[in-house]
Amino acid sequence: MTEQTAPLTRRRLRTWLRILRLTRGAENHLREFLRAECDTTLPRFDVMAALYRADKPMKMSELSQKLLVSNGNATAVVDRLEQDGLAIRVASETDRRVKHVTLSDAGRDRFAVLARAHEAEVDKLFANLGHDELDMMRTIIRRMEGSSQ
Repeated sequence: MTEQTAPLTRRRLRTWLRILRLTRGAENHLREFLRAECDTTLPRFDVMAALYRADKPMKMSELSQKLLVSNGNATAVVDRLEQDGLAIRVASETDRRVKHVTLSDAGRDRFAVLARAHEAEVDKLFANLGHDELDMMRTIIRRMEGSSQ
């Protein structure tokens, strides 16, 4: 049986496994790159990226939701960023039980450097793809996102 004659359900499963393998491989590559070349971790990078994009203090619960991680995981990363002077916790003006978190000036500067290095490394991972292939992938991904909701 060739790939073309395999049942559609089996082809979809094989495709899923290839996507999963590709995604995990790319994530592991970026994880190692950030560790070895940038002296940081992927979770730290992800938290800093979310805070950088927000461009204003965020509640810890918002940060956790955005990153799809538990409050405990986000808190542990923020604790370390705060210890390193890269993040700041700010008390809520309306509810003193609530803390917001934002990047410090040093954190914003550090993230800008990390983001450039990350972008260059992702560019290398996708180097074999041109505009047409990337557009095709984006179209397929959007269709997949629509079918899973």
